[in-house]
Amino acid sequence: MSEVLDLVAEVRERAGKGASRAIRREGRVPAVIYGDKQEPIAIHLEEKVIMKMLNTGHFFNSVVMLDVAGKKIRTLPKDVQFHPVSDRPLHADFLRIGEHSKVTVNVPVHFIDEELSPGIKRGGVLNIVIHDLGLICDAAEIPDEVAISLKGLEVGENIHLSQITLPKGATAVDHTDITIATIVAPSALKSSEGGDAEEGGETAA
Repeated sequence: MSEVLDLVAEVRERAGKGASRAIRREGRVPAVIYGDKQEPIAIHLEEKVIMKMLNTGHFFNSVVMLDVAGKKIRTLPKDVQFHPVSDRPLHADFLRIGEHSKVTVNVPVHFIDEELSPGIKRGGVLNIVIHDLGLICDAAEIPDEVAISLKGLEVGENIHLSQITLPKGATAVDHTDITIATIVAPSALKSSEGGDAEEGGETAA
């Protein structure tokens, strides 16, 4: 289960590019809280705290409780804009949600049971096609990851969305049977097989 993060925010008194630049010079990040049929609230947050949360890798699939002037607002991070050169956060968007709102999040996939894959034991390589799955789930039940077993998989086999077990109560955003990963032959094995085929062709000739 994804943890609930706590952030202290302050209300922005002034809007506009000039005001935002002034806020950034103070080590703060301009942001906005929107949604839930309420008026947006312009806020700013401490840049160091935002960066620390972003570096966890779970920021965008975690519920963030924003403390704005003593009032707790339950939100889901939706977007962070970064400076193209320095990668510093320039602006953040937070969506208001209820405790049990249905939310759409991207959850990282995690592969397990590699030692139980005959294909990987033979030298096959796991080729990950999709690193994050879009899921619709309860805001109080956002999973940290989607675990996918590699048990029994041979070289050349694919893992499709229909083959994996999603976390309880979650449904996939994508309804097509997309490929999540494949077990591919290592380049050394491919070269060897290609050489054998060429030799066989010469012999036949």
